[in-house]
Amino acid sequence: MKTVTQVLISGTTRLKEGGIESARLDAEILLAYVLGWRRLSLYVDADKTLSPDKILRFNELISKRLQKIPVAYLTGVREFMGLSFSVNENVLIPRPDTEILTELVGEFLRQSSEEVTFADLGTGSGAICVSILKFVKTARAIAVDISAEALSVAKINAEKFHVDDRIKFLQGDMFEPLEGKFFNAIVSNPPYIPTGEINSLQAEVQTEPRIALDGGSDGLDFYRRIVNESPKFLVTGGMLAVEVGINQSRLVQSLIETDGRFTDTEIICDLSGIERVVAAKLR
Repeated sequence: MKTVTQVLISGTTRLKEGGIESARLDAEILLAYVLGWRRLSLYVDADKTLSPDKILRFNELISKRLQKIPVAYLTGVREFMGLSFSVNENVLIPRPDTEILTELVGEFLRQSSEEVTFADLGTGSGAICVSILKFVKTARAIAVDISAEALSVAKINAEKFHVDDRIKFLQGDMFEPLEGKFFNAIVSNPPYIPTGEINSLQAEVQTEPRIALDGGSDGLDFYRRIVNESPKFLVTGGMLAVEVGINQSRLVQSLIETDGRFTDTEIICDLSGIERVVAAKLR
């Protein structure tokens, strides 16, 4: 019989030899997941022996991780804004960088004492809109995605965090299902990877839905659409906020300012100092 420590060391070694940079962390997360423990318990109960079926299941997940399948897809969960979101291969895995966008829009909406509404374009797992609803009790949302499979995941998360009574899910291409509606804010983390760069991304990222990555030849296709169409759906003074890729912030800022219908354009950096969010308000 093998102990927790022995199994953990074995899994970590396999991942290291397979070129996984975060080998130890990944092994810890996967073993804790298999055992139904917190990661800390792996050290508190380091000498506990594990059953053969648990070891087999852990080794199966290590093998899948060696195929560059992201840990979040293997465990089915990803932490975001302090919440544990359900994810699968039909949605982009939420990143910590996107919390900057979520916090910005949440703070903007929180300034109003009245009920506010916002639209989340390309909602994916629903991480952005569900988080905002969780922390802004006066808010209601419409979440749009072109993928029915993604919307199914978002609905699970809305129910999981008890905000499903304040959110409506619509399937469609960006603004298409929103005709005639108006919002206090429009938020989006759209596809922004240039088409020609997708095949050079990390293998793990390439397992994520291409539809959530491909931003067209220069990565700006969706920003052009969002800037062009969002004024028809925003109330006066309403906020438009989008996440951007590295070196895209000034280009998106230029799109907004050239449009002429917005004011107070600003760029917000993430915790690493990278320009991550561009926001503006409708005149």
